[in-house]
Amino acid sequence: MTIPQKNELLFCALGGSGEIGMNVTLYGHAGKWLMIDCGVTFADGHYPGIDVILPDLRFIEEQLGNLVGIVLTHGHEDHIGALPYLAEDLGVPIYATPFTAGLVRGKLEEERIEDRVKIRLVHPRKAFDVGPFKVEVVPLSHSIPEANALLIETKAGKVFHTGDWKLDPTPVIGKPASPEELTAIGDQGVDVLVCDSTNVFNADASPSEASVRDGLMESVARARGRVVVTTFASNAARLSTLGKVAQETGRKLCVTGRSLDRIIKVARQTGYLKDFPETVDMDAAMRLPRNKVLVVATGGQGEERAALARIAAGSHPIKLDMGDMVIFSSKQIPGNEVAIGRIQNQLAAKGIEMVTEKQAHVHVSGHPGRPELAKMYGWLRPRVLLPVHGEMRHLMEHARYGQTQGIRDAFVQTNGDIVRLAPGKPEKIGNAPVGRLVLDGDVILPSDGGTINERRRIAVNGQISVGIAVDRNGRAGGVPEVRLQGVPVEEEREPFLEDAVEAAKDAMQGRVRDRERLREDVRLAVRKVATRWTGKKPIIDVVIVQV
Repeated sequence: MTIPQKNELLFCALGGSGEIGMNVTLYGHAGKWLMIDCGVTFADGHYPGIDVILPDLRFIEEQLGNLVGIVLTHGHEDHIGALPYLAEDLGVPIYATPFTAGLVRGKLEEERIEDRVKIRLVHPRKAFDVGPFKVEVVPLSHSIPEANALLIETKAGKVFHTGDWKLDPTPVIGKPASPEELTAIGDQGVDVLVCDSTNVFNADASPSEASVRDGLMESVARARGRVVVTTFASNAARLSTLGKVAQETGRKLCVTGRSLDRIIKVARQTGYLKDFPETVDMDAAMRLPRNKVLVVATGGQGEERAALARIAAGSHPIKLDMGDMVIFSSKQIPGNEVAIGRIQNQLAAKGIEMVTEKQAHVHVSGHPGRPELAKMYGWLRPRVLLPVHGEMRHLMEHARYGQTQGIRDAFVQTNGDIVRLAPGKPEKIGNAPVGRLVLDGDVILPSDGGTINERRRIAVNGQISVGIAVDRNGRAGGVPEVRLQGVPVEEEREPFLEDAVEAAKDAMQGRVRDRERLREDVRLAVRKVATRWTGKKPIIDVVIVQV
């Protein structure tokens, strides 16, 4: 257990450093810890049967009496997605601006814990106290409403924590802090800039969200059939643009996807999307002339159960055919290439035209390229740069780039490093336990625990069940029952089963013996047969039944 001292300011990432996603940051001062964000990441094939991965918070769970609150930068899943599963146990208030609070409240309601977790509203440009921390919300642009940086002030030092951001001179939604406001913050002194590293390799600045409108308008205007646009559901500014594109091209708007419905509802409740057109339901959309409907759908990252995957497979109420168009108004997140490619191949087989950011200007990033980073450095003039929100290659490059732009010190850390930011130069002073938990149905499990490891072995090698009978005297006999799943024998299944049964019978020998020894002898005998036939070592489960 590490207890922050009165004269020091500590930093520890429990997620989001050395990886993209699952952002959880702790700041420590005067015996207390403040948590910034509590997000998830999404699973790949390494975790069979798992969709959502949660951060392991045992470091702070072991000292909950020292945690004073959770402050949220914005409402993306990699920043808030773990709250429905972990917030109640943490037992501290959540501080969020209205739009983000609305998203979190909806998640808590789904888990039926909204009455057991306190949400306290905060507002841009207004400071508030959380224990020994003074926090000011500083609005910045991103691909979701109310993305904010946090100015965190303690008696030991001051941190500007950017969250996810970009510079946008013509934002569609919201009013980000101006260069003059950010310069004024820098004039007051910033000890450490904790900064988003996602696009540090981009030599160009990210274009304005407003610039996407012309590309979307041009693509939709030339379409002669139905148009489906898939985008990140949280990008309310993009939804606003699509509403205008639909109106100006004479198309009715149809929205399909639960997350889209939720974002639109919360956005309207908090004063956004006021001029968003009335939508039609899916049945009405299918009755309209093909050139009179624009559908916004979830699933641009290839998610199997999302609307676009079902549209591509023909199992969704929205039907597409030759001459229709699908616009991917989103970036392909690394790791999703195969899933997205599968959907695009299904669409291509139907003769559907696809438009991505490679064919037209239909998407912009929500993260800063190098020119934007350089401007932020110049306005804030921090003493130290601490890169976050990136894999190690991003963090190292960000540190190098910051120093070329005049920042004196840059410190690269990764999940679990406990770093003293002040006083003096930043230095690592300890290690916090970190890791991943998986949400398996309604159960939270360690990602490297017995259940997931066993599932991986079954997925790789298959599984064989062997049932054998013993009498009350412990004598084994009869014909063993063998069943298999995922063992690669295919057409040779029957002869393989015969061989496995004979091996099990030989191992039984009909003699009185210790049951565990009997179980192990049968297991090894059957596995030997499986290895001889397939080259694999399946999981062998031997069930002994007394008769």
